[in-house]
Amino acid sequence: MDIAICTLGCKVNQYETQAMERELTARGHTLVPFEGPADAYIVNTCTVTAVSDKKSRQMIRRARKHSPDAVVAVCGCYPQTRPEDVKALDVDLIAGTGDRMKFLDLLEEAAREKEPVVSLDEALRRRTFEVLPAGGLAARTRAMLKVEDGCANFCSYCIIPYARGPVRSLPPETAAEEVRGLRSEGYREIVVTGIEISSWGRDLPGKPGLIELIELVCREAGEMRVRLGSLEPRTVTEDFCRRASALPNLCPHFHLSMQSGCDATLRRMNRKYDTTRYKESVDLLNRFFDRPAVTTDLIVGFPGETEEEFSKTLDFIRSCGFAEMHIFPYSIRPGTPAAEMAQIPKAVKEARAARAAAAAEELHRAYLEGCVGRVYDVLYEQEANGLCQGHAPNYMVAVVKGTGLHNRTIPTRIVGISGGVLMGE
Repeated sequence: MDIAICTLGCKVNQYETQAMERELTARGHTLVPFEGPADAYIVNTCTVTAVSDKKSRQMIRRARKHSPDAVVAVCGCYPQTRPEDVKALDVDLIAGTGDRMKFLDLLEEAAREKEPVVSLDEALRRRTFEVLPAGGLAARTRAMLKVEDGCANFCSYCIIPYARGPVRSLPPETAAEEVRGLRSEGYREIVVTGIEISSWGRDLPGKPGLIELIELVCREAGEMRVRLGSLEPRTVTEDFCRRASALPNLCPHFHLSMQSGCDATLRRMNRKYDTTRYKESVDLLNRFFDRPAVTTDLIVGFPGETEEEFSKTLDFIRSCGFAEMHIFPYSIRPGTPAAEMAQIPKAVKEARAARAAAAAEELHRAYLEGCVGRVYDVLYEQEANGLCQGHAPNYMVAVVKGTGLHNRTIPTRIVGISGGVLMGE
C-alpha cells in the first residue's frame, strides 16, 4: 500500500512515527506525502491542548478529503482520551497510545476487510514499556531514543497522564543495545526522549536514576553526541551535574520544564517545585558547565494569574538568563482541573505572551552574543545555496559558507550573528 503519515505533537510522537515508518517499509509498504493520494492515511495525534485537538480533527478531515476511499487510521493521545470525538469523523481505524505494532496489523486488516475497527485499552492500567526501533528513515544525522513513557505528575492543566498512563521505563540493557545499533547505522547524535524522562527508572528493579542511564548511553554512544530531552528541575542536583559534566559527549543543552516563574501560579498548576528550587538547578548547571544553554517552556495567562504574578515571572526569567524559551498562552484542556478555574481573557493572555516573548528574545540575543568568538563542534545537517547549517552542542543553529559538510562534525569559529543564528567559519 501507499501510506501517508501526519504526525502532530511532541518528540515522542515523532519517535513513534519513525518506528512505524521503519516497520511499514519492512513490510513492503511505500511511504508517500500526506498532501497527496494514498491507499491509507495515519494521523498520529496530539491532545495536549484544545488547540491540539482541533489540529488533529483538521488533519483527519484532510486525509478523508484527499482520498475518499482510502483507509483513515487515527492513533495517539487524542483518540485515547476523546474516542467519541474521533468516531464522529468517519474514521476506519481508531487506536490510542499503546501497541504500535498491533496498530499496524489492524491497519492492514482494515484495508483488507473494509470494516471499521476500534482498538483502545485503559492507559492507566499499563505496566510494560513497548520497545520500538530507534532511529528514522531520514539522513542519518540525529536519532531519537525513547527511554520512558507515561507520567505521574498530574499537573492541573495536563491530560497526558490519562493519555499515556503510568511511568514505564526502557530497561538499561535494551537501551545499550539500541544505542549500539544507532552507532553502527552511522548516526551522529542521539536525543534521549520520553514523556517525562526524569522519571526513568522508578519502575525498574533497584529504582536507578536518570544519570545512570545517561552515563550508560554516553558510554555506548562512543563518538556520537548525546542530547537530553526535557528535564524536571528537581532532577538537577549537585551529584547529577558532577557526573553529567564528566561525560565528554553529553551536549551542554538542558531544557528545564518551568511553566511559571511565580510560586503562587506554580502551586495552582500543581507543579512539584518552587522558583527557589528551580533557580538552584539553573545555578548548578552554570557552575558545572561552561555557558550551558538552559532552555524552558512558559505558560502565560494561567487561570488566576494576576498582573503581579506575571511581573514576578518576567523578573524570574530574566534572572535565569535562558538561552531560549517556548512561550504559550494558556489553552484550556477539557477534563483537567485548570479548565474549571477562573479563566483569563484572551486579549490579556495574548498581551502577556507578547511581553514574555520580547523578554525571551532579549535573553536569546544575549546568549548568542556570548557565543561569538568561541569554537564549537557543529554537526552539519543541511546544505542549500552554498551554505551549510547545523547545530552546535548547545543546540544553537550555526551556518557557514561551503558544501560537502553534511553529517559531519566540524570545529567552527563563531564570527557573528544574523537573523537569530550563529555565523561561523
